[in-house]
Amino acid sequence: MTDTNPPARRRLPREARTRQLLETSWTLIADEGTDALTLGRLADAAGVTKPVVYDHFGSREGLLAALYEDYDVRQTALFDTAIAAAQPTLPDKAAVFASAYVDCVMTQGREIQGVLAALSGSPQLATVKRKYQTALLQKCAGIFAPFAVTGGVSEAGLWVVLGAADAVSEAAVSGEITADQAKEALHLTVIEVVQRCS
Repeated sequence: MTDTNPPARRRLPREARTRQLLETSWTLIADEGTDALTLGRLADAAGVTKPVVYDHFGSREGLLAALYEDYDVRQTALFDTAIAAAQPTLPDKAAVFASAYVDCVMTQGREIQGVLAALSGSPQLATVKRKYQTALLQKCAGIFAPFAVTGGVSEAGLWVVLGAADAVSEAAVSGEITADQAKEALHLTVIEVVQRCS
C-alpha cells in the first residue's frame, strides 16, 4: 500500500531556518531574477508556510534588506582575510584591496545588483547600506592611514575610493570592462587618493 501522506516539514532552529530561507532566496534570484522573489514564492521553494517567511522578514523589502546584509557580512569576512595577508606597503595593500573588492562583487554580482535595484529608494535599504558603507570607510581609513602623508586619508578621499570601487565593479559585472581592468583601475585610484588626499 502506498503512503499518500506528504512528508512532515522539518522544524529547524530559527537561525538555521533563516539561513535556509536566505540560501533559497539567492537560488531563486539566480534562476528566475529578483522580480520573481516574493514571500509566497520563497515559502513554496523552501517548503514552508507563508507565515514562517513573514515571521522571519516581515515584508519583501525586509527580505531584500536581509539579503543585502547577508551578502555584506560574507563578503566582509573574505575581504578582511585578504587584507590581513597583504604586505605592509601601499602598492600591495592597494592591490589587495582592489582585487578583494572586485572579486567580492563578482562572486554574487548579478544577484546583488538585482537586490539593490529592487530596493532602490527604500528607506530600509538606505539605512542598511549606509551602515556598511560607514564600516568600510572606517576600515579603509585604518588600512591606508600609515601610508598617508598627514597620517590619515581625508573623508572625501575615502568616499572617492568607495565610489570608484562600486563603479568599476559594476562595470565588470555588466561586462563593460574585465575584472582585471577593474582591479587595475581601482588599484591606481587608491594609490593616488592616499598620496594626494591626505
